[in-house]
Amino acid sequence: MAYKQYLLVCSGTACESNRSRDLTEALTGAVAKAGLAGDVQVVKTGCFGFCEKGPIVKVLPEETFYVQVKPEDADDIVNEHLVKGRPVERLTYRSRESRSFAKLEDIDFYQKQVRVVLRNCGVIDPDSIDEYIARDGYVALEKALFELTPDDILGELRTSGLRGRGGAGFPTWMKWKFTKEAKDPDKYVMCNADEGDPGAYMDRSTLEGDPHSILEAMAIAGRTVGASRGVIYIRAEYPLAIERLETAIGKAKEYGLLGEKILGTDFSFDIEIRLGAGAFVCGEETALIASTEGNRGMPIPRPPFPAVKGLWKKPTVINNVETLANIPVIIARGGDWYARIGTETSKGTKVFALTGKINNSGLIEVPMGTTLRDIIYGIGGGIRGGKAFKAVQTGGPSGGLIPAANLDTPIDYENLAGLGSIVGSGGMIVMDEDDCVVDIVKFYLDFSVDESCGKCAPCRIGGRQLYDYMDKISAGKAGPDDIGKIRDIAFAMQKASLCGLGQTTPNPVLSALRHFEEEVAEHIESKRCPAGKCTRLVVYTIEADKCIGCTVCARRCPVNCIRGERRTPHEIDQDACIKCGQCLEACKFNAVVKS
Repeated sequence: MAYKQYLLVCSGTACESNRSRDLTEALTGAVAKAGLAGDVQVVKTGCFGFCEKGPIVKVLPEETFYVQVKPEDADDIVNEHLVKGRPVERLTYRSRESRSFAKLEDIDFYQKQVRVVLRNCGVIDPDSIDEYIARDGYVALEKALFELTPDDILGELRTSGLRGRGGAGFPTWMKWKFTKEAKDPDKYVMCNADEGDPGAYMDRSTLEGDPHSILEAMAIAGRTVGASRGVIYIRAEYPLAIERLETAIGKAKEYGLLGEKILGTDFSFDIEIRLGAGAFVCGEETALIASTEGNRGMPIPRPPFPAVKGLWKKPTVINNVETLANIPVIIARGGDWYARIGTETSKGTKVFALTGKINNSGLIEVPMGTTLRDIIYGIGGGIRGGKAFKAVQTGGPSGGLIPAANLDTPIDYENLAGLGSIVGSGGMIVMDEDDCVVDIVKFYLDFSVDESCGKCAPCRIGGRQLYDYMDKISAGKAGPDDIGKIRDIAFAMQKASLCGLGQTTPNPVLSALRHFEEEVAEHIESKRCPAGKCTRLVVYTIEADKCIGCTVCARRCPVNCIRGERRTPHEIDQDACIKCGQCLEACKFNAVVKS
Protein backbone atom coordinates (compact mmCIF):
# COMPACT_ATOMS: atom_id res chain seq x y z
CA MET A 1 0.00 0.00 0.00
CA ALA A 2 1.37 3.41 -0.97
CA TYR A 3 1.00 6.26 1.46
CA LYS A 4 1.15 9.98 0.74
CA GLN A 5 3.34 10.76 3.76
CA TYR A 6 5.54 8.87 6.20
CA LEU A 7 6.62 9.68 9.73
CA LEU A 8 9.94 7.98 10.45
CA VAL A 9 10.55 7.69 14.19
CA CYS A 10 13.97 6.74 15.59
CA SER A 11 13.58 3.52 17.56
CA GLY A 12 17.16 2.76 18.52
CA THR A 13 18.04 2.06 22.13
CA ALA A 14 19.02 5.67 22.90
CA CYS A 15 15.74 7.09 21.65
CA GLU A 16 13.66 4.25 23.09
CA SER A 17 15.13 5.09 26.48
CA ASN A 18 13.86 8.61 25.85
CA ARG A 19 10.23 7.56 25.22
CA SER A 20 10.30 7.05 21.46
CA ARG A 21 7.92 4.07 21.84
CA ASP A 22 5.41 6.38 23.50
CA LEU A 23 6.06 8.90 20.74
CA THR A 24 5.34 6.31 18.04
CA GLU A 25 2.07 5.37 19.72
CA ALA A 26 1.14 9.03 20.15
CA LEU A 27 1.81 9.79 16.47
CA THR A 28 -0.17 6.74 15.38
CA GLY A 29 -3.07 7.83 17.54
CA ALA A 30 -2.92 11.44 16.32
CA VAL A 31 -2.85 10.28 12.68
CA ALA A 32 -5.92 8.12 13.23
CA LYS A 33 -7.73 10.90 15.11
CA ALA A 34 -7.12 13.28 12.21
CA GLY A 35 -8.58 10.75 9.77
CA LEU A 36 -5.25 10.27 7.96
CA ALA A 37 -4.65 6.58 8.65
CA GLY A 38 -5.08 5.73 4.97
CA ASP A 39 -2.67 8.44 3.83
CA VAL A 40 0.05 8.54 6.51
CA GLN A 41 2.17 5.70 7.86
CA VAL A 42 4.15 5.91 11.10
CA VAL A 43 7.36 3.88 10.73
CA LYS A 44 9.81 2.95 13.48
CA THR A 45 13.39 3.02 12.17
CA GLY A 46 16.89 2.39 13.40
CA CYS A 47 19.24 5.04 14.74
CA PHE A 48 19.55 8.32 12.81
CA GLY A 49 22.90 8.86 14.52
CA PHE A 50 22.19 12.33 15.90
CA CYS A 51 21.75 10.95 19.42
CA GLU A 52 22.30 14.31 21.09
CA LYS A 53 19.01 15.49 19.59
CA GLY A 54 16.83 12.40 19.91
CA PRO A 55 14.11 11.31 19.72
CA ILE A 56 14.03 12.23 16.05
CA VAL A 57 11.11 12.28 13.61
CA LYS A 58 11.61 12.65 9.87
CA VAL A 59 8.66 13.46 7.61
CA LEU A 60 8.62 12.14 4.05
CA PRO A 61 8.45 13.14 1.24
CA GLU A 62 9.17 16.65 2.54
CA GLU A 63 12.35 15.46 4.37
CA THR A 64 11.49 17.65 7.34
CA PHE A 65 13.70 16.78 10.33
CA TYR A 66 12.37 17.18 13.86
CA VAL A 67 14.55 16.79 16.97
CA GLN A 68 13.97 16.18 20.68
CA VAL A 69 10.38 15.28 19.97
CA LYS A 70 8.19 14.30 22.91
CA PRO A 71 4.95 12.30 22.83
CA GLU A 72 3.14 15.53 23.71
CA ASP A 73 4.33 17.01 20.38
CA ALA A 74 2.51 14.40 18.29
CA ASP A 75 -0.69 16.42 17.89
CA ASP A 76 1.23 19.50 16.70
CA ILE A 77 3.15 17.51 14.10
CA VAL A 78 -0.03 15.93 12.75
CA ASN A 79 -2.38 18.93 12.95
CA GLU A 80 0.10 21.62 11.89
CA HIS A 81 2.43 19.80 9.51
CA LEU A 82 0.32 17.02 8.02
CA VAL A 83 -3.07 18.74 8.00
CA LYS A 84 -2.15 22.41 7.47
CA GLY A 85 1.17 21.94 5.69
CA ARG A 86 3.12 24.12 8.12
CA PRO A 87 6.31 22.65 9.64
CA VAL A 88 6.45 22.91 13.41
CA GLU A 89 9.28 25.43 13.63
CA ARG A 90 10.03 24.92 17.32
CA LEU A 91 10.91 21.25 16.72
CA THR A 92 13.27 21.74 13.79
CA TYR A 93 16.99 21.64 14.48
CA ARG A 94 18.71 24.94 15.20
CA SER A 95 22.46 25.39 14.95
CA ARG A 96 24.57 27.35 17.39
CA GLU A 97 23.98 30.40 15.18
CA SER A 98 20.23 29.89 15.80
CA ARG A 99 19.47 29.29 12.13
CA SER A 100 16.51 27.00 11.63
CA PHE A 101 16.87 23.92 9.45
CA ALA A 102 14.04 21.85 8.12
CA LYS A 103 15.94 19.10 6.26
CA LEU A 104 18.53 16.57 7.32
CA GLU A 105 20.95 17.38 4.51
CA ASP A 106 21.15 21.01 5.67
CA ILE A 107 22.53 20.04 9.07
CA ASP A 108 26.31 20.21 9.62
CA PHE A 109 26.24 16.93 11.54
CA TYR A 110 25.38 15.02 8.36
CA GLN A 111 27.08 17.02 5.61
CA LYS A 112 30.50 15.34 5.76
CA GLN A 113 29.19 11.86 6.40
CA VAL A 114 29.06 9.05 3.83
CA ARG A 115 26.71 6.28 4.93
CA VAL A 116 27.60 2.81 3.70
CA VAL A 117 27.36 0.70 6.84
CA LEU A 118 24.54 2.88 8.19
CA ARG A 119 22.83 3.19 4.79
CA ASN A 120 19.50 1.80 6.03
CA CYS A 121 19.56 3.04 9.62
CA GLY A 122 16.94 5.72 10.06
CA VAL A 123 15.51 4.85 6.64
CA ILE A 124 13.70 1.51 6.94
CA ASP A 125 11.70 -0.41 9.51
CA PRO A 126 14.27 -2.96 10.73
CA ASP A 127 11.51 -5.51 11.34
CA SER A 128 10.38 -5.34 7.70
CA ILE A 129 12.20 -7.61 5.25
CA ASP A 130 10.18 -6.05 2.44
CA GLU A 131 11.61 -2.61 3.17
CA TYR A 132 15.12 -4.06 3.20
CA ILE A 133 14.50 -5.78 -0.14
CA ALA A 134 13.09 -2.54 -1.56
CA ARG A 135 16.48 -0.94 -0.95
CA ASP A 136 18.38 -3.63 -2.89
CA GLY A 137 18.50 -5.99 0.06
CA TYR A 138 19.56 -9.56 -0.80
CA VAL A 139 20.58 -8.46 -4.31
CA ALA A 140 24.18 -9.21 -3.34
CA LEU A 141 23.26 -12.69 -2.14
CA GLU A 142 21.44 -13.36 -5.39
CA LYS A 143 24.48 -12.17 -7.30
CA ALA A 144 26.78 -14.36 -5.17
CA LEU A 145 24.60 -17.40 -5.89
CA PHE A 146 23.90 -16.97 -9.59
CA GLU A 147 26.58 -14.71 -11.10
CA LEU A 148 29.79 -14.99 -9.07
CA THR A 149 32.00 -17.88 -8.11
CA PRO A 150 33.58 -17.97 -4.64
CA ASP A 151 36.85 -16.83 -6.21
CA ASP A 152 35.02 -13.94 -7.89
CA ILE A 153 33.68 -12.85 -4.51
CA LEU A 154 37.16 -12.97 -2.99
CA GLY A 155 38.39 -10.94 -5.95
CA GLU A 156 35.78 -8.22 -5.33
CA LEU A 157 36.71 -8.07 -1.64
CA ARG A 158 40.38 -7.84 -2.50
CA THR A 159 39.72 -5.06 -4.99
CA SER A 160 37.62 -3.20 -2.42
CA GLY A 161 40.47 -3.11 0.09
CA LEU A 162 38.08 -3.80 2.96
CA ARG A 163 39.92 -4.40 6.22
CA GLY A 164 38.48 -5.72 9.46
CA ARG A 165 36.65 -3.04 11.41
CA GLY A 166 37.00 -4.79 14.74
CA GLY A 167 40.36 -3.21 15.48
CA ALA A 168 43.20 -5.17 13.87
CA GLY A 169 42.49 -4.07 10.30
CA PHE A 170 43.32 -7.45 8.73
CA PRO A 171 42.32 -7.75 5.03
CA THR A 172 38.89 -9.35 4.90
CA TRP A 173 39.45 -11.20 1.64
CA MET A 174 42.55 -12.89 3.01
CA LYS A 175 40.78 -14.14 6.14
CA TRP A 176 38.01 -15.60 3.98
CA LYS A 177 40.56 -17.16 1.62
CA PHE A 178 42.26 -19.04 4.47
CA THR A 179 38.96 -20.61 5.50
CA LYS A 180 37.94 -21.34 1.90
CA GLU A 181 41.17 -23.23 1.31
CA ALA A 182 40.93 -25.27 4.52
CA LYS A 183 40.24 -28.91 3.68
CA ASP A 184 37.71 -29.66 6.42
CA PRO A 185 34.17 -29.98 4.94
CA ASP A 186 32.58 -28.51 8.10
CA LYS A 187 33.06 -24.76 8.39
CA TYR A 188 31.47 -21.86 10.24
CA VAL A 189 30.83 -18.15 9.79
CA MET A 190 30.71 -16.10 12.99
CA CYS A 191 29.59 -12.54 13.59
CA ASN A 192 31.36 -10.91 16.50
CA ALA A 193 28.76 -8.62 18.05
CA ASP A 194 30.43 -8.49 21.45
CA GLU A 195 30.92 -4.74 21.58
CA GLY A 196 32.54 -3.80 24.88
CA ASP A 197 34.39 -0.48 24.57
CA PRO A 198 33.16 2.21 26.99
CA GLY A 199 31.00 4.66 25.07
CA ALA A 200 30.83 2.51 21.91
CA TYR A 201 27.55 1.45 20.34
CA MET A 202 28.28 1.21 16.60
CA ASP A 203 27.55 -2.50 16.21
CA ARG A 204 24.50 -2.39 18.45
CA SER A 205 22.93 0.39 16.39
CA THR A 206 23.70 -1.37 13.10
CA LEU A 207 22.02 -4.55 14.31
CA GLU A 208 19.05 -2.60 15.65
CA GLY A 209 18.61 -0.59 12.46
CA ASP A 210 19.61 -3.01 9.69
CA PRO A 211 19.77 -6.64 10.87
CA HIS A 212 19.19 -8.15 7.43
CA SER A 213 22.46 -6.68 6.11
CA ILE A 214 24.35 -8.87 8.59
CA LEU A 215 22.36 -11.98 7.71
CA GLU A 216 22.94 -11.37 4.01
CA ALA A 217 26.68 -10.84 4.54
CA MET A 218 27.01 -14.00 6.59
CA ALA A 219 25.22 -16.03 3.91
CA ILE A 220 27.57 -14.59 1.27
CA ALA A 221 30.53 -15.54 3.46
CA GLY A 222 29.12 -19.04 3.83
CA ARG A 223 28.74 -19.37 0.08
CA THR A 224 32.31 -18.13 -0.44
CA VAL A 225 34.13 -20.32 2.07
CA GLY A 226 31.89 -23.38 1.92
CA ALA A 227 30.16 -23.04 5.29
CA SER A 228 26.58 -24.01 5.96
CA ARG A 229 26.22 -22.69 9.49
CA GLY A 230 26.54 -19.26 11.02
CA VAL A 231 26.64 -17.99 14.60
CA ILE A 232 26.02 -14.47 15.86
CA TYR A 233 27.73 -13.98 19.22
CA ILE A 234 26.10 -10.99 20.90
CA ARG A 235 26.12 -9.80 24.47
CA ALA A 236 22.86 -10.34 26.35
CA GLU A 237 22.96 -6.64 27.30
CA TYR A 238 21.62 -5.81 23.81
CA PRO A 239 17.98 -7.00 24.10
CA LEU A 240 16.62 -4.79 21.31
CA ALA A 241 19.30 -5.89 18.85
CA ILE A 242 18.67 -9.53 19.77
CA GLU A 243 14.93 -9.11 19.30
CA ARG A 244 15.37 -7.59 15.85
CA LEU A 245 17.88 -10.25 14.81
CA GLU A 246 15.48 -12.98 15.83
CA THR A 247 12.71 -11.34 13.82
CA ALA A 248 15.00 -10.93 10.80
CA ILE A 249 16.17 -14.56 10.91
CA GLY A 250 12.56 -15.75 11.03
CA LYS A 251 11.55 -13.58 8.08
CA ALA A 252 14.62 -14.55 6.02
CA LYS A 253 13.78 -18.24 6.50
CA GLU A 254 10.16 -17.57 5.55
CA TYR A 255 11.32 -15.90 2.32
CA GLY A 256 13.73 -18.71 1.48
CA LEU A 257 16.80 -16.50 2.04
CA LEU A 258 18.11 -18.64 4.91
CA GLY A 259 17.80 -22.34 5.53
CA GLU A 260 17.76 -25.21 3.04
CA LYS A 261 18.44 -24.70 -0.68
CA ILE A 262 18.41 -20.89 -0.64
CA LEU A 263 16.60 -19.41 -3.67
CA GLY A 264 16.29 -22.88 -5.15
CA THR A 265 20.04 -23.54 -5.28
CA ASP A 266 22.07 -26.28 -3.66
CA PHE A 267 23.42 -23.80 -1.11
CA SER A 268 22.04 -24.14 2.42
CA PHE A 269 22.92 -21.81 5.25
CA ASP A 270 21.39 -21.26 8.67
CA ILE A 271 22.19 -18.83 11.50
CA GLU A 272 21.80 -19.12 15.26
CA ILE A 273 22.31 -16.58 18.03
CA ARG A 274 24.54 -17.17 21.04
CA LEU A 275 24.39 -14.77 23.99
CA GLY A 276 27.51 -13.57 25.79
CA ALA A 277 27.69 -12.40 29.39
CA GLY A 278 29.39 -9.10 28.60
CA ALA A 279 33.09 -9.88 29.08
CA PHE A 280 35.30 -7.42 27.20
CA VAL A 281 37.90 -10.11 26.51
CA CYS A 282 35.32 -12.10 24.53
CA GLY A 283 35.74 -9.59 21.74
CA GLU A 284 39.01 -11.44 21.06
CA GLU A 285 38.40 -14.22 18.55
CA THR A 286 39.65 -17.23 20.48
CA ALA A 287 37.99 -16.09 23.72
CA LEU A 288 34.76 -15.57 21.80
CA ILE A 289 34.99 -19.11 20.43
CA ALA A 290 35.63 -20.53 23.90
CA SER A 291 32.58 -18.71 25.27
CA THR A 292 30.42 -19.88 22.36
CA GLU A 293 31.44 -23.46 23.09
CA GLY A 294 30.30 -23.07 26.69
CA ASN A 295 33.71 -22.57 28.24
CA ARG A 296 35.18 -19.64 30.15
CA GLY A 297 35.99 -16.84 27.72
CA MET A 298 39.79 -16.90 27.65
CA PRO A 299 42.16 -16.56 24.69
CA ILE A 300 44.51 -19.26 23.47
CA PRO A 301 47.83 -18.84 21.65
CA ARG A 302 47.75 -18.48 17.86
CA PRO A 303 48.51 -20.04 15.37
CA PRO A 304 46.52 -21.96 14.41
CA PHE A 305 44.18 -19.08 13.69
CA PRO A 306 40.39 -19.49 13.80
CA ALA A 307 40.26 -19.25 10.00
CA VAL A 308 41.88 -22.69 9.99
CA LYS A 309 40.89 -24.09 13.39
CA GLY A 310 38.08 -22.20 15.09
CA LEU A 311 34.63 -23.05 16.43
CA TRP A 312 34.50 -26.71 17.47
CA LYS A 313 38.02 -26.95 15.97
CA LYS A 314 36.56 -26.31 12.51
CA PRO A 315 37.66 -23.59 10.03
CA THR A 316 35.80 -20.41 10.97
CA VAL A 317 35.48 -16.96 9.46
CA ILE A 318 34.99 -14.35 12.18
CA ASN A 319 34.11 -10.75 11.31
CA ASN A 320 32.59 -8.03 13.43
CA VAL A 321 29.25 -6.38 12.65
CA GLU A 322 30.64 -3.33 10.85
CA THR A 323 32.89 -5.40 8.59
CA LEU A 324 29.97 -7.61 7.58
CA ALA A 325 27.65 -4.66 6.96
CA ASN A 326 29.98 -3.52 4.17
CA ILE A 327 29.85 -6.87 2.32
CA PRO A 328 26.43 -6.66 0.57
CA VAL A 329 27.23 -3.19 -0.80
CA ILE A 330 30.65 -4.28 -2.09
CA ILE A 331 29.25 -7.35 -3.83
CA ALA A 332 26.26 -5.49 -5.26
CA ARG A 333 28.14 -2.38 -6.45
CA GLY A 334 31.61 -3.83 -6.99
CA GLY A 335 34.95 -3.62 -5.27
CA ASP A 336 36.09 -0.76 -7.53
CA TRP A 337 33.23 1.44 -6.30
CA TYR A 338 34.14 0.84 -2.66
CA ALA A 339 37.87 1.34 -3.25
CA ARG A 340 37.23 4.88 -4.46
CA ILE A 341 36.26 5.82 -0.90
CA GLY A 342 38.97 6.39 1.70
CA THR A 343 42.76 6.45 1.43
CA GLU A 344 45.36 4.39 -0.40
CA THR A 345 45.81 1.90 2.44
CA SER A 346 42.52 2.32 4.32
CA LYS A 347 39.55 2.00 1.99
CA GLY A 348 35.90 2.74 2.61
CA THR A 349 34.24 4.40 5.57
CA LYS A 350 34.47 4.05 9.33
CA VAL A 351 31.68 4.30 11.88
CA PHE A 352 32.51 6.12 15.12
CA ALA A 353 30.60 6.69 18.33
CA LEU A 354 31.42 10.35 18.94
CA THR A 355 30.95 11.10 22.64
CA GLY A 356 32.39 13.14 25.50
CA LYS A 357 32.73 16.92 25.76
CA ILE A 358 31.25 17.55 22.32
CA ASN A 359 28.23 19.59 21.23
CA ASN A 360 26.87 17.01 18.79
CA SER A 361 27.41 13.55 20.16
CA GLY A 362 26.16 10.56 18.23
CA LEU A 363 26.89 7.86 15.71
CA ILE A 364 28.76 9.01 12.60
CA GLU A 365 30.17 7.41 9.45
CA VAL A 366 32.94 9.13 7.54
CA PRO A 367 35.35 8.20 4.74
CA MET A 368 38.72 6.96 5.92
CA GLY A 369 41.10 9.90 5.65
CA THR A 370 38.71 12.41 7.24
CA THR A 371 40.63 14.55 9.70
CA LEU A 372 39.98 14.63 13.41
CA ARG A 373 39.33 18.36 13.12
CA ASP A 374 36.57 17.80 10.55
CA ILE A 375 34.95 15.26 12.85
CA ILE A 376 35.24 17.17 16.12
CA TYR A 377 34.53 20.69 14.85
CA GLY A 378 32.68 20.04 11.59
CA ILE A 379 30.41 17.14 12.49
CA GLY A 380 30.64 17.35 16.28
CA GLY A 381 30.08 21.09 16.40
CA GLY A 382 33.08 21.79 18.64
CA ILE A 383 33.64 21.53 22.35
CA ARG A 384 30.73 21.91 24.72
CA GLY A 385 30.48 25.19 26.60
CA GLY A 386 33.15 26.89 24.46
CA LYS A 387 35.93 25.09 26.34
CA ALA A 388 39.32 24.39 24.80
CA PHE A 389 39.92 21.00 23.19
CA LYS A 390 42.45 18.89 25.04
CA ALA A 391 42.52 15.39 23.57
CA VAL A 392 40.52 12.70 21.86
CA GLN A 393 40.73 9.03 22.77
CA THR A 394 40.27 6.72 19.79
CA GLY A 395 40.03 2.95 20.04
CA GLY A 396 38.55 2.84 23.54
CA PRO A 397 40.65 1.41 26.40
CA SER A 398 42.99 -0.11 23.83
CA GLY A 399 43.62 3.21 22.11
CA GLY A 400 45.50 6.36 22.95
CA LEU A 401 45.14 10.06 23.65
CA ILE A 402 45.63 12.35 20.65
CA PRO A 403 46.36 16.04 21.44
CA ALA A 404 45.32 19.26 19.69
CA ALA A 405 48.59 19.40 17.73
CA ASN A 406 47.42 16.38 15.74
CA LEU A 407 43.86 17.46 14.99
CA ASP A 408 44.60 17.68 11.27
CA THR A 409 45.68 14.05 11.10
CA PRO A 410 43.65 12.05 8.54
CA ILE A 411 42.11 9.04 10.24
CA ASP A 412 43.33 5.69 8.99
CA TYR A 413 45.00 2.61 10.44
CA GLU A 414 48.57 3.76 9.84
CA ASN A 415 48.22 7.40 10.93
CA LEU A 416 46.58 6.60 14.25
CA ALA A 417 49.10 3.85 14.96
CA GLY A 418 51.84 6.41 14.33
CA LEU A 419 50.34 8.61 17.04
CA GLY A 420 50.27 5.77 19.54
CA SER A 421 46.56 5.07 19.16
CA ILE A 422 44.39 2.77 17.05
CA VAL A 423 41.21 2.97 14.99
CA GLY A 424 39.84 0.13 17.07
CA SER A 425 36.18 -0.69 16.82
CA GLY A 426 35.28 2.99 16.64
CA GLY A 427 34.96 4.63 20.03
CA MET A 428 35.91 8.32 19.97
CA ILE A 429 35.76 10.21 23.27
CA VAL A 430 36.50 13.94 23.27
CA MET A 431 38.05 15.69 26.29
CA ASP A 432 38.31 19.36 27.14
CA GLU A 433 40.59 21.57 29.24
CA ASP A 434 38.94 20.42 32.48
CA ASP A 435 40.04 16.81 31.99
CA CYS A 436 43.23 15.39 33.50
CA VAL A 437 45.24 12.89 31.46
CA VAL A 438 46.36 11.00 34.58
CA ASP A 439 42.76 10.63 35.71
CA ILE A 440 41.68 9.51 32.22
CA VAL A 441 44.46 6.93 31.96
CA LYS A 442 43.52 5.56 35.39
CA PHE A 443 39.94 5.12 34.19
CA TYR A 444 40.97 3.08 31.15
CA LEU A 445 43.49 1.03 33.12
CA ASP A 446 40.89 0.27 35.78
CA PHE A 447 38.56 -0.97 33.05
CA SER A 448 41.22 -3.14 31.40
CA VAL A 449 42.38 -4.62 34.70
CA ASP A 450 38.81 -5.46 35.62
CA GLU A 451 38.14 -7.05 32.21
CA SER A 452 41.36 -9.08 32.00
CA CYS A 453 40.65 -12.81 32.05
CA GLY A 454 43.77 -13.30 34.15
CA LYS A 455 45.13 -16.17 32.08
CA CYS A 456 48.53 -14.66 31.28
CA ALA A 457 50.82 -12.97 33.81
CA PRO A 458 51.90 -10.00 31.66
CA CYS A 459 48.30 -8.79 31.42
CA ARG A 460 47.11 -9.91 34.86
CA ILE A 461 50.07 -8.48 36.79
CA GLY A 462 51.28 -5.77 34.41
CA GLY A 463 47.92 -4.05 34.09
CA ARG A 464 47.57 -3.83 37.86
CA GLN A 465 51.11 -2.48 38.22
CA LEU A 466 50.47 0.20 35.60
CA TYR A 467 47.31 1.23 37.43
CA ASP A 468 49.14 1.35 40.77
CA TYR A 469 51.89 3.56 39.34
CA MET A 470 49.36 5.96 37.82
CA ASP A 471 47.52 5.99 41.15
CA LYS A 472 50.79 6.97 42.86
CA ILE A 473 51.16 9.81 40.37
CA SER A 474 47.61 11.03 41.02
CA ALA A 475 48.29 10.96 44.77
CA GLY A 476 51.54 12.92 44.50
CA LYS A 477 53.60 9.97 45.77
CA ALA A 478 55.49 9.08 42.59
CA GLY A 479 59.11 9.86 41.80
CA PRO A 480 60.88 10.57 38.47
CA ASP A 481 62.19 7.00 38.33
CA ASP A 482 58.65 5.64 38.16
CA ILE A 483 58.24 6.79 34.55
CA GLY A 484 61.00 4.42 33.43
CA LYS A 485 59.37 1.57 35.35
CA ILE A 486 56.03 2.32 33.68
CA ARG A 487 57.63 2.15 30.24
CA ASP A 488 59.37 -1.15 31.08
CA ILE A 489 56.11 -2.75 32.20
CA ALA A 490 54.28 -1.41 29.17
CA PHE A 491 56.90 -2.81 26.80
CA ALA A 492 56.76 -6.22 28.49
CA MET A 493 52.96 -6.30 28.22
CA GLN A 494 53.03 -5.40 24.55
CA LYS A 495 55.52 -8.15 23.76
CA ALA A 496 54.41 -10.96 26.06
CA SER A 497 50.64 -10.72 26.58
CA LEU A 498 48.62 -13.55 25.13
CA CYS A 499 45.97 -11.50 23.35
CA GLY A 500 45.15 -8.01 22.15
CA LEU A 501 43.66 -6.94 25.47
CA GLY A 502 46.97 -7.17 27.32
CA GLN A 503 49.01 -6.04 24.33
CA THR A 504 47.05 -2.79 23.99
CA THR A 505 46.31 -2.03 27.65
CA PRO A 506 49.47 0.17 27.88
CA ASN A 507 48.43 2.36 24.92
CA PRO A 508 46.63 5.07 26.97
CA VAL A 509 49.60 5.26 29.38
CA LEU A 510 52.24 5.49 26.68
CA SER A 511 50.28 8.05 24.65
CA ALA A 512 49.85 10.21 27.76
CA LEU A 513 53.60 10.10 28.42
CA ARG A 514 54.29 10.89 24.77
CA HIS A 515 51.85 13.75 24.20
CA PHE A 516 51.27 15.11 27.73
CA GLU A 517 54.65 14.62 29.39
CA GLU A 518 54.63 18.06 31.03
CA GLU A 519 51.26 17.47 32.67
CA VAL A 520 52.32 14.10 34.04
CA ALA A 521 55.60 15.64 35.24
CA GLU A 522 53.70 18.39 37.07
CA HIS A 523 51.85 15.72 39.05
CA ILE A 524 55.17 14.11 40.00
CA GLU A 525 57.44 17.11 40.56
CA SER A 526 55.05 19.83 41.75
CA LYS A 527 52.48 17.51 43.35
CA ARG A 528 49.83 19.43 41.45
CA CYS A 529 46.98 18.46 39.13
CA PRO A 530 46.47 21.35 36.66
CA ALA A 531 42.90 20.27 35.92
CA GLY A 532 42.02 19.76 39.57
CA LYS A 533 40.71 16.24 38.95
CA CYS A 534 43.16 14.31 41.11
CA THR A 535 41.49 15.07 44.42
CA ARG A 536 44.41 14.00 46.59
CA LEU A 537 46.50 16.76 45.01
CA VAL A 538 43.80 19.41 45.33
CA VAL A 539 44.07 21.94 48.13
CA TYR A 540 41.15 24.12 49.28
CA THR A 541 42.07 27.29 51.15
CA ILE A 542 40.16 30.33 52.38
CA GLU A 543 41.44 33.82 51.56
CA ALA A 544 41.17 35.83 54.76
CA ASP A 545 40.61 39.17 53.04
CA LYS A 546 37.52 37.84 51.25
CA CYS A 547 36.02 35.74 54.04
CA ILE A 548 33.31 37.55 56.03
CA GLY A 549 32.80 34.71 58.52
CA CYS A 550 29.29 33.83 57.42
CA THR A 551 29.89 30.16 58.42
CA VAL A 552 28.00 28.77 55.39
CA CYS A 553 31.02 26.76 54.29
CA ALA A 554 31.54 25.37 57.79
CA ARG A 555 27.93 24.28 58.00
CA ARG A 556 28.14 22.60 54.58
CA CYS A 557 31.39 20.72 55.35
CA PRO A 558 30.57 17.02 55.92
CA VAL A 559 33.62 16.40 58.14
CA ASN A 560 33.63 19.66 60.15
CA CYS A 561 37.16 20.58 59.13
CA ILE A 562 36.51 24.36 58.81
CA ARG A 563 37.31 26.43 61.87
CA GLY A 564 36.51 30.02 62.74
CA GLU A 565 34.22 32.30 64.72
CA ARG A 566 31.27 34.08 63.14
CA ARG A 567 32.28 37.33 61.38
CA THR A 568 35.97 36.35 61.44
CA PRO A 569 38.01 34.70 58.66
CA HIS A 570 37.81 30.89 58.62
CA GLU A 571 40.51 28.28 58.01
CA ILE A 572 40.46 24.73 56.62
CA ASP A 573 42.18 21.92 58.51
CA GLN A 574 44.13 20.35 55.64
CA ASP A 575 44.73 17.09 57.49
CA ALA A 576 41.01 16.55 57.98
CA CYS A 577 39.83 17.85 54.58
CA ILE A 578 38.44 15.11 52.28
CA LYS A 579 38.58 17.34 49.15
CA CYS A 580 34.84 17.12 48.48
CA GLY A 581 34.58 20.73 47.25
CA GLN A 582 31.40 21.52 49.19
CA CYS A 583 33.00 24.65 50.66
CA LEU A 584 33.81 25.98 47.20
CA GLU A 585 30.24 25.47 46.05
CA ALA A 586 28.78 27.03 49.20
CA CYS A 587 30.87 30.21 49.30
CA LYS A 588 29.16 33.21 47.71
CA PHE A 589 32.09 35.58 48.17
CA ASN A 590 34.80 33.73 46.18
CA ALA A 591 36.79 33.35 49.37
CA VAL A 592 37.37 29.60 48.91
CA VAL A 593 40.15 28.84 46.43
CA LYS A 594 40.89 25.52 44.77
CA SER A 595 44.53 24.96 43.82
